[in-house]
Amino acid sequence: MLSALQQKALHVRVFSLAFPMVLSNITVPLLGLVDAAVIGHLDHAWYLGGVAVGSTMIAVTFWLLGFLRMATTGLTAQAYGADDKAGLADVFLQGISLAWLLALAIIAVHPLIADWVFSYSDASAEVKRYADQYFSVRIWSAPAALSNLVIMGWLLGAQNAKKPMMLLIVINVINIVLDVLFVVGFGWKVQGAAAASVIADYSGMALGLYFVAQRWKQEMLPAPLAQWKKASAGMGRLLKLNRDIFLRSLCLQLAFTFMTFQGATLGDNVVAANAVLMNFLMLVSFAMDGFAYAMEAMVGKAIGARNRNELMDSLTATTFWSLVISLLITAAFLIFGEQIVGVISDIPAVREQAFVYLPWLIAMPLVAMWCFLLDGVFIGATRGREMRNTMFVAMAGFFVIWWLLSGWGNHALWAAMLGFMALRGLTLGVLFVHQWRRDTFLAAN
Repeated sequence: MLSALQQKALHVRVFSLAFPMVLSNITVPLLGLVDAAVIGHLDHAWYLGGVAVGSTMIAVTFWLLGFLRMATTGLTAQAYGADDKAGLADVFLQGISLAWLLALAIIAVHPLIADWVFSYSDASAEVKRYADQYFSVRIWSAPAALSNLVIMGWLLGAQNAKKPMMLLIVINVINIVLDVLFVVGFGWKVQGAAAASVIADYSGMALGLYFVAQRWKQEMLPAPLAQWKKASAGMGRLLKLNRDIFLRSLCLQLAFTFMTFQGATLGDNVVAANAVLMNFLMLVSFAMDGFAYAMEAMVGKAIGARNRNELMDSLTATTFWSLVISLLITAAFLIFGEQIVGVISDIPAVREQAFVYLPWLIAMPLVAMWCFLLDGVFIGATRGREMRNTMFVAMAGFFVIWWLLSGWGNHALWAAMLGFMALRGLTLGVLFVHQWRRDTFLAAN
């Protein structure tokens, strides 16, 4: 383990995979800020409310389908590590096919999705109207948005993080420019904001397919049309992995949604304070996701090559830097936490509430880093069943902790969230150690 930390090339490789993904993650909230700024300057608040509700509907829908990227990354990295040219081609063609099938299904049922969401919403008629406008336009980006997940996963699995970074940055820059042009310049309001995202997603897909074509030629992969017929016959493994990761993501979303809605029952100031503090959790996820992505690619490659030493070196270096980053974030929250809260909100009552619960966030980076890293390990190993089962355990633990401590009010929610992160890491860690000692982790899954 110590020898791995002395390998300069290994550290360079970790950062060459992790850092571009951290940078690309930062562009996501920037887009949200621009959307809010552009729409927020229109003459009625319901425009902003409509975009907020509509974009949340889109975000949750696409986020739940994020298994497309995760499964593609793990399978691609394993094929790359095994120098399996046909396997590399198969993973991409299978992923793109599944992305389009899911996208067309979503487009077909999107009116039902909208009706179901709005039936449970207490939003005003105007907000629902503009949310429906946004959702009905933006949903047409589904084929491109889901294809982009596959493209990014495939490129990352092939050990290239710079191209996915470029792809995300281009999508978000185009989106921002068209946001301003369509909403401010053309006066298209909510539909303009949605149209900007649709065009940006398809522009990104075109660029992404160009990147894939470049890599396809470089790796001398089989002709796509001829290979597609063979690839379509081997979808079972991909579908099984995607099913397990989808269920895992659904549990994750359930825990976060419960925290939001349960916090709302504790008063306006508490729910606002929780929203402020969730920005801290977002910062943790930005940093840790980059290293989790690096872990996915490096672990998958090592497993594909059946190289135990390479796998251990990857685990050691990535864990080391994740620990360093987590300590830095913890120190930043400890020293500057109150100032960061003040930047996010200048409402005294909200800031006071946020200060009360800030210690939970100070503890979060060092607790949560393990679940991010081990997610990356198990995605790279394409062990979706283990991820699904451990998430079931962690989710159950989340609700048990909240129920046992429910007399603590909002502290119970944050204790449950911290416990949830800890249980995710602990259960995956126990499984990993068990499989490592039995020498089964490198075995074909």
